[in-house]
Formats: sequence, C-alpha cells, structure tokens
Amino acid sequence: MKLTTLFFFCLLSMGHCMFSADINPGLLVNRWDAYWITHPSANTTDYSVYHFRKEIELEAIPEKFIIHVSADNRYRLYVNRRSVSIGPSRWDLAHWRFESVDIAPFLQRGKNVIAAVVWNFGDFKPVAQLSWQTGFILQGNTEQEALLNTDESWKVIRNEAYEPIPVTPETIRQYIAVGPCEKINGAQYPWGWLKAEYSTELWERPKLIDRGKPRGWHNPNTCWMLTPRQIPPLQESLQRSAIIRRADGVEVHDGFLTGQKPLVIPANTKASILLDNTVLTTAYPEFLLSGGKETTLKLSYAEAMMTPDLLKVHRDKIEDLILRGYYDMWHLDGGDNRFYVPLWFRTYRYVQIDIETADDPLTIHDFYCFFTAYPFEEKASFASSDESLQQIWDVGWRTARLCAGETYFDCPYYEQLQYVGDTRIQALISLYVSGDDRLMRKAIQLFNDSRTPDGLTSSRYPTNLPQVIPPYSLFWVSMVYDYWTHRDDDDFIKSFLIGIEGVLDWYERRIDDTGMLGPMEHWNFVDWPDEWAWDVVEDIGGVPPGADDGNSSVITFQYIYVLKQAVQLFDAYGKTQVADHYRSLIATLKTAVARLCWDEGRQLYADTPEKNRFSQQGNITAVLIDLAPEGKEADFLWRVIHDTSLTQNTFYYQFYTFRALKKVGLADKYLELLQPWRDMLDLGLTTFAERPEPTRSDCHAWSASPNYDLLATVAGIEPASPGFRTVVIKPAFGHLEWIRATVPHPAGEIRVDLKRRGSRFLEGQVELPDQVTGTIIWQGNIMPLKSGIQHIRF
Repeated sequence: MKLTTLFFFCLLSMGHCMFSADINPGLLVNRWDAYWITHPSANTTDYSVYHFRKEIELEAIPEKFIIHVSADNRYRLYVNRRSVSIGPSRWDLAHWRFESVDIAPFLQRGKNVIAAVVWNFGDFKPVAQLSWQTGFILQGNTEQEALLNTDESWKVIRNEAYEPIPVTPETIRQYIAVGPCEKINGAQYPWGWLKAEYSTELWERPKLIDRGKPRGWHNPNTCWMLTPRQIPPLQESLQRSAIIRRADGVEVHDGFLTGQKPLVIPANTKASILLDNTVLTTAYPEFLLSGGKETTLKLSYAEAMMTPDLLKVHRDKIEDLILRGYYDMWHLDGGDNRFYVPLWFRTYRYVQIDIETADDPLTIHDFYCFFTAYPFEEKASFASSDESLQQIWDVGWRTARLCAGETYFDCPYYEQLQYVGDTRIQALISLYVSGDDRLMRKAIQLFNDSRTPDGLTSSRYPTNLPQVIPPYSLFWVSMVYDYWTHRDDDDFIKSFLIGIEGVLDWYERRIDDTGMLGPMEHWNFVDWPDEWAWDVVEDIGGVPPGADDGNSSVITFQYIYVLKQAVQLFDAYGKTQVADHYRSLIATLKTAVARLCWDEGRQLYADTPEKNRFSQQGNITAVLIDLAPEGKEADFLWRVIHDTSLTQNTFYYQFYTFRALKKVGLADKYLELLQPWRDMLDLGLTTFAERPEPTRSDCHAWSASPNYDLLATVAGIEPASPGFRTVVIKPAFGHLEWIRATVPHPAGEIRVDLKRRGSRFLEGQVELPDQVTGTIIWQGNIMPLKSGIQHIRF
C-alpha cells in the first residue's frame, strides 16, 4: 500500500558508509570543527531518547556531500526522511567509531532536513555497549559540508514517550544481556518530527560538550577518541514471512501481513494473535496503525514456544504451549497512520500481539519487519549426492548470519556478545562462505584492545562487564594464526605479536613444579558437557577438573596447541629466539602431562594426575598436539569419539574433534558424525542450537561449523601455505558419490567438481584463480594444480 511504501522510503532506505579513502585526512589528525552536542538540561547518563534536527537551504544538489557522524550510545540519521546511517559501529571509548556517508543522493533543491534520533539506554544498556554520556556529533568532510557541523545552530528535544522495559534473567529465566525493550506512550510522541513542515519552535538549543577529537589527539578532553568505521553498513531488507498460527478474541485474516487488507480490532476488545515467522530472524518489527485511542498493544518475542514449565519441544509445535519472552508495549494516541518500530532489532521466530482496545476501534494496516545483519554474501556453495546436506548448509548459514552484526554474536536472542571461543569458529565460517574478512579483522583488533596488564584478553568484547576466560585468550592467538593462514597481510598480523607473547607468558608463569599448568584464576571454561554443568552456588560451569586447583591436562593441552601455532607465527616473522623458547616449552609440557596423566590401563589421558576422570575434550586435544599413541592415532581417536564413559563433547568442542579427524586421516568419517545436527533439524530448529537439548539458545554460531567443514573437510579445500598463496585439495567423500563446491579466495574462486568411482577412482575438474597453484591429494596420490581449469583423474 502507499503508506507502507512511503515508510520504507522514510525509515530504512540506507545510504552507503564510506571508508578512510573518502575521509579528509585532516580529520584523522586534527581537532574537528564540529562539537559533541547533547540536551541542555537532561541527565546525560540516564535512559533517554532524543531528536536532533537542522534545516538547510540548497540552491543546487552537489555531486558529493560527505559527512561524518557518531553518537553515544547510538543514533539513526535521516536526510529528508530517508535513513542514511545507523551506528556507531560498536567498539570502546578509546576507539570510538564514526560513520562516513555521502548524503548527496538524498539532498534536494531548497529546504533540506537533517535529523537524528539518539538514544542512551543508561543503566539498562546492553552488556556489549560501552558509553560515556549522551552525545551526538556530525562533521562535514570539507568546507562545502561545514554548514552541517554540530553546534548551537542545531535543535534538540527529549522524547518523553519512551520508558525502558528491563529485560533481566528474572524475566527470561536465563542469563540475558541484550538491553531493554521499550514502552511508548503515543500521546507524548512528537509525531512528524522528520517532516519538513514540522515546527521545532518548542525544541531547545543543544549544550556543547567539546569539539570532536580523533584518536591520537594530544589533549582530547572527552572520552570519545574518534576513529573511522571499518565495516560496511548492516543489511536492512524487507522481510514478510509471518503466518498466523493462533488467534483469540478476534476474527483474523492475513491481509494485514501483506499490507493488502487492514485488520480491524473492535472497540472494547481483548485479543491475542500468535504469528510464526517460520524461521528465526533478527529484525525490526514494524506496525502501521490508525485509531485505537487508549489501546494497549504488546508485542512479545521468542525463539520457540514453551511448555508451562518453560521447556522447549518441537519448534513447530504451538498446541498447549505458551510464549515466554521479552516484549515491547505501545499505548496508542488514536492518530492516523502511526508507525511503531523499536530502536534496536529483536530476535524471534514467534511473535505474539496482545491487544486491548478501549472505546475506539484499532486498524492494523500493516505488520512486517526489516531483517538486519552484517551484509555477508553467500559466495561459496556446496552440493553433493546427499541432498540432506543442503538443509544442514542452509540452516548453518542462517545461524551464522543471525550471529553477526556490528560484531560477531554468540547468540542473537540472549546476549549479542562477541566471545573469542565462538568467534574463532564464526570467523572461519564467514571467510569460507563469504570471503569477507572485515568482521574477522575487527574481532581480532577488538580482542587485542581488550588486553589487560597481566597479558590476557577479555573473554568477550566490547563489554561494560569485564570477564576473563583464559582459554579464550589462547584462542585469540588461534584467530590470529587462522588469519595468517588465509590472508597475506603481514603488517596486520605483526601488530599482534606483542599481545600474543603476553597471553602465552601469562600461562608460562602458571606452570608449577610438576611441569604442568598449576592453579589458574578467572573462569577456565572449556565446554558445556553435563558433567561440568553450571553450579548455581559457585556461579561457575564448563570448567574441567584441575583448572582451578591445578594440573588440568585439558587446558595444558590447549596451551600446547596454541604454542605450536605461535611457533609458526614467530618463525615466519624472524623471531626465532621466541619461537625456540616456545618449542622448549612444548617439549617440557608434553613430557610432564604424558608422565602424569596417561593412564596405561585405559590407554587414555586423564583430566588430572589423580586419574579419576576422563574426557573427550582432553583426549581429542591430545591428538591435535601429537600426543596420541604413535602409529595408532586413528584408532585412538575413533575409540575416544565412541567412548560414552568419557565426558562428552558438545557442539562447541566438536569443532576440535573435526580438526583431529583430519589430522589422523579420518576425514572420511566426518559425515558420520553429523547426526546431532540432523537431530536438531528433526526438532524443527531453523538455526543450530547452543548445546544438545535442553538448550538455552536456539541460535549459536559455534554450532554452524558444518558450513566450514563441508568446504574445508568434505570438499577438502584449505590453504597449503600462509596467506592462502597455495592451495591443497584433499576431498573426503565418506558415503558421497560426487561433490561440487566453490570457495571464495582473495584472488578469485576455487571450484571443484569431483566424482568418485568406487573407493579408488576419482575424476572431475578443479579451477584455481589466476596465479594460484596447489595440489590435489587422493588416496595418497598427489597431483599438482595450476591456475585455471584442469581435469582430474586418479
């Protein structure tokens, strides 16, 4: 309908963020002319929503009109009612990001309205949100754009319509960290504030905080050290996939879900409508409403319906189930064509609309959503003779997409936090499927910026609630190693060598007189097996025996695993003395852990020298560091995988199981181990869950690892040298008869189209990008590969 089309045009028609090549170099080293501005009298750290606005007259439309914009906590910027930027991209105060946007395409002759909504969630802000105080800044790139610099010529109003609805563990009965929902009083909302004809007579002149200062300025006087955004704008695209599953108190039709036929809720009616988006999504839900004065409308969001005792069952099932989740509320003013949309996106498969009208009927013209996520493009592909793998691929990629925004997320519903352990796996997935390394680079830099004086990184970052998981600091080193193997970017990698030494030194200082790691502070999380379940009294879980009180073989193995990666990095950059020291450490640690933790009777490594507990996590990591019985590595690993008496891996640590399979030559067994993923599909999940049932999160990116392994393990496409300069292709067919795969590469695309005949014969073709060479390996036979298309026959 016309009104809906107009709103798409107004709200979410995004401009394009620029990168540093478009930024006036002087703005990166000199003080800005623009000021940080804020409300003149409001408390600048409380929960609040503000509107800033300035009008300008133009005689002609310029070819370029580049501006730089930022805010604290967040903003959405509009030019003539068109949304052109949202941000800032999350980082910390010492690296506060600004977006650069060419707004020329949105300008017009005559009057132009530049406006922003800026919000500060105050004490309710997400754990991922860092903040100093409410502020907004806009700087023109050159003298041409300087008329828009934020100063006292702008105007501001506080939007009194907003109240926070806290989202707490008590609300959800789970740990949650995503920030508040919203209660909006429509009678207090400044409707039409984006329109050219809107009067700002009652608005105020802003308070000037200080001029903008780039990072590195000698005397900043503010906490915001301005730095250019490094990632592209998030995707925002219309999504209409909801269907009606249940309605009480009113007769419904689905016309309002397409904007084709309004739904009228009679006066003095209490109604509830359950919608199923059919797949989990991360999106801005939006209503177009008329009338309904004094109506209360509540919109609740959930990944799945639940039993009355809050258990999830089959995700398609709704009978006798309830929706329990966080919610937004709107108290309507009765006006025509009112749009309601939350400031921040919501995560949901199911949404429940609870409506209570007063004496005025309510018309719902339209309900839809705008999907949002990091704009990864699916450039890779995988197909095979087993069609069921396509569903695993599709669901895995949806999982990865929903777990990536301005940072990677562990999960989009509960936390939206970037944890190292999750992020290592996510980064490899996005590298292989999209070829886009920008979010991976950002993550590596963020964790580097989080390092504390003792050498460790934060377990998650950005965060306003510090947390340290030392094994995750190790896997930050692995992330740098992964980037080194896949990208030719020496200066970037070398910038982290000092930080890597700090992490590894922290562990070295905790080696005790046994030669193993002794007691370690902080949260030594490894995995989520039932045996290491969360202890509500001690407020800890996922920790293997010996981690806190000393001599954990599991974490000693992890330390060795990362030391081996560090040896390669330091050798590559000529730091042989450091590399040799790490080699010596590896030898000492391996000798100690083998002597103290190998159980001759069970032919396994125990979790501690007491030899009373054994885990898959420990023994699988032992394989990765070459501590499996020599000559029997494959048999050892296969026995570990099938030994149900051991503490079992969950989805997170299965990633390392799959690395071990490849190492010992059992990659052909990979597809046999995908049953847990098939079980999730059988439960109706449309994304992959955090852990086996009962699970908290239905969407956890570490469980999307099959998207990486179908390409890197089954198709067998991996770097053969640092920077992906050369390629090795070692397909692992398992039960498959044929494989077709494409993997993006910095120089182009790698394509394989291979067919197996029996267990010995392989034929097909491989295509490598220009100036990329490699080898293909089949049944121990090696064939060199050159750039271009070549036919394969073994």
